[in-house]
Amino acid sequence: MIARHIARIRARHPLSAEEEQAIRATIGPALDVPAHRTFIEPGVRLDQSILILDGIAARYKDLRDGQRQVTALHIPGDFADLHSFTLKRLDHALMAMTPCRIAPVPHARIAELVERFPRLERLYWFSTNLDASMHREWVLSMGVRDALARIAHLFCELQVRLNLVGLGDGDGYALDLSQTDLAECRGLTPVHVNRSLRRLREMGVLTFRNGRVEITDPAALRAIAEFDPDYLYLDPDYLYLDPDPL
Repeated sequence: MIARHIARIRARHPLSAEEEQAIRATIGPALDVPAHRTFIEPGVRLDQSILILDGIAARYKDLRDGQRQVTALHIPGDFADLHSFTLKRLDHALMAMTPCRIAPVPHARIAELVERFPRLERLYWFSTNLDASMHREWVLSMGVRDALARIAHLFCELQVRLNLVGLGDGDGYALDLSQTDLAECRGLTPVHVNRSLRRLREMGVLTFRNGRVEITDPAALRAIAEFDPDYLYLDPDYLYLDPDPL
């Protein structure tokens, strides 16, 4: 399962065989988390970060009245909370949206890894910056995009991210989320999500049923979303293999 994480890195940066071996040696035993189970609570002191091996996890925050906002989705290959390496606690919770397999990675092991391989420190710093870039795009969606564009943009983003780790295909991808889950990701009601999905289907752009997204008109979907994948930083690598190139 660690292969998804390696694929995520290699999609943007080359890795030496020694670096890959060191990353693999850092990952500990896997744990299974059932769907809708919160596995990190806000404010709790943390000494490890969580790598998602399988399933979809979410960062979220709740209001006292029970309203929930999902602020990020994490797919296989993602560190869900690499930022806890420096923060040591989270201001939000982490939950398994679907049944998940996760691998806790002690911060002490991460420290040893980046001390031995300074270039990997930059790669993981890039990873947390990438999470921040995606978060800004989510804020843009919820701030100014209409309901249809919000949903379309989420499906576009997930297609790119899942393709990078080998979990998508030319026509779509598996997505075992409910309309309520999508609503919490986009600051909408389930009714708005249902209407948006019906409209996308009627337009001949996309269908979402039985845990499967089928994209029938990718160009139209991207146009509706105003989707520009530049924020996902898919450019060729600009981080040197030499840890001290100067």
